[in-house]
Amino acid sequence: MLRLVVLLLVLANAGYFAWSQGLLAAWGFAPAATGEPQRLRQQIKPEALRILREEELRRLAPDAAPPAAASTLR
Repeated sequence: MLRLVVLLLVLANAGYFAWSQGLLAAWGFAPAATGEPQRLRQQIKPEALRILREEELRRLAPDAAPPAAASTLR
């Protein structure tokens, strides 16, 4: 009985994975497409966003101490 329950759970997980990855879309079973295009249109000057490397951040703010979380990761 327990083997049957485990087998059903494994099959249910495999089915959910296939559905969530869109593998069942050919048969009409696919998750609803999610996205927020209105948020992309609302952005003001998205080209002004710049990701800084750690060296650039240190150069721009040499007096600032490194965050505690970053120092504990090493």
